[in-house]
Formats: sequence, C-alpha cells, structure tokens
Amino acid sequence: MTSTDNVNAVPSQGGVTEAADGGAVLARPTAQPAGSNAALVLDDGTVFWGIGAGAVGVAIGEVCFNTSTTGYQEILTDPSYAGQIITFTFPHIGNVGVNREDVETTTPAARGAIFRAPIGEPSNWRSNGHLNQWLSANNLVALTGIDTRRLTRRIRDRGAPRGALIHAPGEAIDALAVGFMAEQWPGLEGMDLAREVMCRQPYTWDETTWTPGPGYGQLERPRYHVVAIDYGAKRNILRCLAAHHCRVTVLPGTATAEEVLRHAPDGVFLSNGPGDPAATGKYAVPMIRGLLARRLPLFGICLGHQMLALALGATTYKMHMGHRGANQPVKNLLTGQVEITSQNHGFAVDRRSLPPGVVETHVSLFDDTNEGLALDGAPAFAVQYHPEASPGPQDSQYLFQRFVESMQRTAVPAVG
Repeated sequence: MTSTDNVNAVPSQGGVTEAADGGAVLARPTAQPAGSNAALVLDDGTVFWGIGAGAVGVAIGEVCFNTSTTGYQEILTDPSYAGQIITFTFPHIGNVGVNREDVETTTPAARGAIFRAPIGEPSNWRSNGHLNQWLSANNLVALTGIDTRRLTRRIRDRGAPRGALIHAPGEAIDALAVGFMAEQWPGLEGMDLAREVMCRQPYTWDETTWTPGPGYGQLERPRYHVVAIDYGAKRNILRCLAAHHCRVTVLPGTATAEEVLRHAPDGVFLSNGPGDPAATGKYAVPMIRGLLARRLPLFGICLGHQMLALALGATTYKMHMGHRGANQPVKNLLTGQVEITSQNHGFAVDRRSLPPGVVETHVSLFDDTNEGLALDGAPAFAVQYHPEASPGPQDSQYLFQRFVESMQRTAVPAVG
C-alpha cells in the first residue's frame, strides 16, 4: 500500500476522503464523522462515509453501478451480480418495498448495495415487506447517504474498483484496515463465480410469466423440451421459456455434452451468470462444442452468449466499467431496428475475434461493443443483453420466439 503522508487531504462533499490534487488518500483518511456507522473504502484508499442498512458486517467485491429506475429487487437477486457491490444511481431505492414474487434466485449472490438516500417506508400494493429488513434477512450489507453521483463518476472515469463495505453500529471504523481488505481482494478476472451460483442437481421448471391478478402461471401443454444450462440462471428466463410452451430441464453448468444429450432435448439454452467467461469456459466450451457438432438449436444470454462465442473460437475481455441498466440501446444489424435493453455484464466478446462463419447480429450504441452473434447456417445464436428483463424493457422478447422457431424446424414436438 502506498503512503501518501505528504498529500493534503480534504473531506469532499458526500463524506468522501480524497486528495486535494484529485488523487486518493489512504494513509490519512478523515476521521469517522459523527453519526456515521458505515463506509465504503476503495482499493485506492478513497473513503465514502455514510449510514449503514441491512446486515451488519463487511462485504468485499467489485464496485459497479446500475442506472435502472425500477426493478431493484430483481437486480439484487440476479445471480450475475456475484462478487459485486451494486451502486444504484436512482436515489429512491426501497420506495415500493419488497415482495415474494420479484426475485430471480432464492439466495442473493451480490456482495452488497449502495444507495443515495435512506431507505424509506414502502408504498405499493404488492409490497409485503421493508427493504431494510429484507437486506438483513438475506445477509446483504448496504450503505446509504453517500454521493452516488461522485462514486459513479469515479467508476466511469477510472474503471470499476475493488471495494470493501463495512456496517458497524456502535464501533469505530478503521478505514485503513478496511481499505487493506479491498486492496487484497483479487478482483473478478480469472474468477469462476458460476460454480458458486449454479444448481447442484438437475431440476425441472414449468412456471410461466407473471400477469396481474393470477400472478405466475403454469405450463400445461408443452410442445418442446429445452435443457437449460445453469451458470446462474435468472428465474424469469426460465419463465419466458415455459411461456413459449417449453418444458425445461435445468442442468448444472458443469454438465457434459453426453449428460445433456441423455435428456433428448429439442434445444439447449445457455444461461446468464457471473465471473470471468474465460474461467467458466474451461468446462463449458467442450460441452458446447459437443452440442454444436449435433446441430442442436442453441440460444445463449449474457454469460451464455460469451460461452457460445468462446466455443466458436472468439475471445472475451474485461470492460472498463461494464453495462448495467435498463436503458441500454442496441442496434439489430439484421433489421436496422434499435432495441432498448436491460444489461448486466462486465466482460464482453471481442468483436474483432469473431471467426469466419460467425455473424455479428447486434451492437451497443453506447460503445459499439458486441451484443449478439449467430452461427451462419446453423441454429445457434446468442445475445449479451437480457430479453427476459422484468420489469422491462421488453423490446427483445422476440428472441424467445426465434429460439422456438429454430426448434420447430429441427425437432419433433413433445407430447404434453
């Protein structure tokens, strides 16, 4: 850790400790402000003091930001956030409470959360709980009352940092010690976090999407059988498959091609998930290549998109800050249409590495990065974003129908 004793430290707006010249201060952070019982300390020594919420303790991970104005419960339960501390740029998090329906997995995998404003009382007809109590019950450490604009600008300008989040009511917080924890954390590159969030045993799924009144539905007349490879699958993806008349068998991400084929699927879905795709690809790529050789219909989302790309010979890289939000514009190169999409990824497929025969189908209008691909002459395609997004946007729901149509052309419908 580098000493900065000769730098003049000044407290900045929002309870941040930083250097007068714009650099970080680690050796001389400001004293813990009165009334503060929590802090975020970045790996460069920057300290954000605030008020804790949720669980008491320490959470260490990569600090990212999400620009969505709705869907915070889905975001907090998205398994793709494993290893990450989520900064919400929208200030009013918790205003609609929590409920039992808007969850993407049973146990949240995110490390922690950061909010601009204190968590207020919920006001929504679907609410059956308070976000603060929900965070505590799910062992999620949270920080409120900091300048999230300043933190977001820091991530935008200098990349996603490692950080340590501490909530310690009634205790003095040693910012130097907390910062050392952040500095020692290895970061997401090289991490196979999919193993932490994937299912351990196969299971079946037949719940369909939510509608007002009845809530979630039930698949009654399946027409196709889909094997979903779980690298950290969101429940709403499985619901969308079931809503398109697919009986879904979910297998762990470590399944082999032989294990997949034993279930005689009409198509295979490659799910979203967290971590470095190159690490997960060590066991996922051989399985996918085995399925490609059988010309089974394949559809990938997010990490599944990256797994398909690696299996086809492309490469991936870690992004500067990633894409996380529900307002991400993507251009469909096949139709010329622009889709507003929901995204959550910190790695991307290098579009320059796509081999001959692999067609780039979608690109980001934010930074021109790859957002979709298809294998020419074969029923295999994938997108980087989330067409299943709940509460939305829903511009890309057509991709599920495209997957179904590929199975229609190659499979014999299952008898329900």
